[in-house]
Amino acid sequence: MPVLVFAENIEGKFHKPAFEVLTYAADVAKMLNTTVTALTIGDAADDEISKLSKYGVAHILKASDARLKDFNSTAYANICKQAAEKINADVIIMSGSFNVKALAPRLSAKMKAGLITQVNDLPKTENGFVVRKSVYSGKGFGEFNIKTPVKIITININAYHITENPVQAQIEAFTPQLSDSDFPVTVLEDIRQKGKISLTEAEIVVSGGRGMKGPENWGMIEELANILGAATACSKPVADVGWRPHSEHVGQTGLAIGPNLYIAIGISGAIQHLAGVSSSKVIVVINKDPEAPFFKAADYGIVGDAFEALPKLIEAAKRIKSVQ
Repeated sequence: MPVLVFAENIEGKFHKPAFEVLTYAADVAKMLNTTVTALTIGDAADDEISKLSKYGVAHILKASDARLKDFNSTAYANICKQAAEKINADVIIMSGSFNVKALAPRLSAKMKAGLITQVNDLPKTENGFVVRKSVYSGKGFGEFNIKTPVKIITININAYHITENPVQAQIEAFTPQLSDSDFPVTVLEDIRQKGKISLTEAEIVVSGGRGMKGPENWGMIEELANILGAATACSKPVADVGWRPHSEHVGQTGLAIGPNLYIAIGISGAIQHLAGVSSSKVIVVINKDPEAPFFKAADYGIVGDAFEALPKLIEAAKRIKSVQ
């Protein structure tokens, strides 16, 4: 039975999270001695969809409907269910995106399938189907055995490598059976941030807290981010007082991210903030308080005033970039 992957596109384009989850699915399929079928929903063009075949996808289902221009978790869950039943899939894999956080639970309920979210490693199949994820706000890991006939997992963004494995893929038009009840909400407007690196997809994030003392000092954060090709983020208090937009707030009540490098400047590291960034592969902390909790979670730390350390870090980054 093939592994089914929901390959999410944004405005008709596939991005890094889709390629990560396809690579992951191809590795799972290899473990299970089966193949991968990708499901794409919406108006992506065939030349864009064909990119999915670079990651080991032999079969692609393209679901199109004028009503599917905007994401709708009810309709999407119904389509995923019909696609899984069409190919008799017993493993469904999705990226851990915002949309999937609404989609996966609905699909789980429709299919009476076990669901584990934010998985960060390949399953163990020796004794069942055991997946691993971080628990307790990133303080530990838990292993969960999914025992239902159909299993659904979502993968942490930036948690898995991307490996190309080109194959000859068949793109098949898929016409799901949908009714008006699948569209209980009408999307009036979809406003997306343009021209910035997506925080959830960024490999490097430079983040600031109250230690930056005010929005007028954020130019240094943005300068370092520009040099490094990074996204910018902030702590909750900074967003709450309006220094930075809430779209940059990372933490338990904001965005959960997992970049390769997270640089925290002037952030004490309360447990709520750590919960949103604990999946980062390397954490660098700059704080003048040597007792700041963040240092316990950091891979590297600088005890010092941000206004002294940050300019030196910017100059060092410029020198490195100039010789590359």
